[in-house]
Amino acid sequence: MTEAAPASAEGPRRGRRGQLSRRIRALAASGLVLGVGASVTLASWNDSEFAGGTVSAGHFTLEGSTDGSNFRTTDAEDPHQLSFTVASGLTPGQRTYALFSVRTAAGSAGGTVQLQGDDGNTGTLANAMTYGVRTISGTTCNAASFDAGTVVVSRGTALTGDAADSQTVAADQGSEVHYCLELTLSSTAPNQVQGTSTTPLWRAVGTSSSG
Repeated sequence: MTEAAPASAEGPRRGRRGQLSRRIRALAASGLVLGVGASVTLASWNDSEFAGGTVSAGHFTLEGSTDGSNFRTTDAEDPHQLSFTVASGLTPGQRTYALFSVRTAAGSAGGTVQLQGDDGNTGTLANAMTYGVRTISGTTCNAASFDAGTVVVSRGTALTGDAADSQTVAADQGSEVHYCLELTLSSTAPNQVQGTSTTPLWRAVGTSSSG
């Protein structure tokens, strides 16, 4: 009877080494890297600097006066009360005058100003009146200074009419525009206007300069 040869220990070892080798190849193929010597990348450090500043808007504000000296801002509900040379008792063909001065307020930007008649300047007496405006060099508004002034609104314009051009006003109360307003009661005013009154309104509409 022949004895069976003893199992070699080398066989199982070769089998285990083959399995290990196949596993290493599979890991390498999958992209995994094992072992000492793998590279390490450090994250970069960073820092920042910041800049900022406060910016404030300016303002554009007009103020007016009826005497060329005492200025204040107003609105449509509380307008300046013009002092016409003939405040009552106008007769057909008669003219009356009043001063209205405009400038920028303290700290205001410069710009332009346009005189406009209000759309509400209508009614029996208002429709029988016309007006004109001229800029004058001083603060005395009468027939003589009006005739010597520069035309802003042509004489004979309806009370709802506007000036065609604007006047320049310098920043920070730097200049004043003196308007001389002339009102005329038409020589053909109807009898119905006798004893009536009207309170026409004008606006000085300002526009700030750019830059």
